[in-house]
Amino acid sequence: QVQLVESGGGLVQPGGSLRLSCVASGSIFNIYVMGWFRQTPGKQRELVASITNGGMTTYADSVKGRFTISRDNAKNTVYLQMNSLKPEDTAVYYCKAVVPGPDYWGQGTQVTVSS
Repeated sequence: QVQLVESGGGLVQPGGSLRLSCVASGSIFNIYVMGWFRQTPGKQRELVASITNGGMTTYADSVKGRFTISRDNAKNTVYLQMNSLKPEDTAVYYCKAVVPGPDYWGQGTQVTVSS
């Protein structure tokens, strides 16, 4: 079992920044990829960024150059630094842990970009 707790969401103006955090606990030694996804009403959840145990990262085209995913293994935490935020980045952001077997998800954190 893996537990994921996200934090850091909120309301920000266009062009602003936020940093999301995802703290993992439990059987974290099984985790080999951590990712951030987002979802808006009526749409499928989409990948924003992911990072492997080896530090390899992937990003959605829509966030490349603006978002950065990183991890602090000592704190069992994955971060998503979001800069130059746009209204279309508004969504609930979810953290995901990929392990052998079913994946684990956090409860989500709301990010709203609006003036």
